[in-house]
Amino acid sequence: MKSQTSRRKFIRNLGGTALLLSAGPVYGFADRQKMEEHIIAFDKNFTSNDKIRIAAIGMGIMGNVDINTALKVPGVELVAACDLYSGRLERVKEKYGKDIFTTRDYREILNRKDIDAVVIATSDNWHARISMDAMNAGKSVYCEKPMVHRLSEGLDVIATRDKTKKTMQVGSQRVSSIIYRKAKELYKTGIIGQLNCIEASFDRQDALGA
Repeated sequence: MKSQTSRRKFIRNLGGTALLLSAGPVYGFADRQKMEEHIIAFDKNFTSNDKIRIAAIGMGIMGNVDINTALKVPGVELVAACDLYSGRLERVKEKYGKDIFTTRDYREILNRKDIDAVVIATSDNWHARISMDAMNAGKSVYCEKPMVHRLSEGLDVIATRDKTKKTMQVGSQRVSSIIYRKAKELYKTGIIGQLNCIEASFDRQDALGA
């Protein structure tokens, strides 16, 4: 009953947002609004048997972002990390604990029986091979975009997923980001006026090597 009530409340809130957006310009809307993050909460008690033990393969910018996000989910535990750079592996131990297993060879991670899933955030040319190796080793996969480096690799990855029946998700973050949802709201209300042109840039050049 509690779950049903929460669901009804969530749908009702969505309806209220739709009415707001269809009401025309709302002056001062941008000033009053703060960035909102809606989280659908659920009640569940976690035991040691409910833990999902994950490993990271590639600990650059997106590897760090993905792991930080994953660890916010109750029951998720980081147990291992792989990267070619010693500095990144040292940082893993500083950030997540000295007991985290680290290696430069991703196959050492796939051979571990205590790992349920892997986050693949290497350079694009490794995505297909590591994803297939991971699923064949019985691991679920979260792979950063793009799923493959060449289109010709795609069917093999799909075939591996169909054969192993392991869960595979390809990360396309920002497609559903609240940032773009908020931009759409501001456009719909008319606050920014007539839209004639959009120019955007995304610059991540920094010491981490993006």
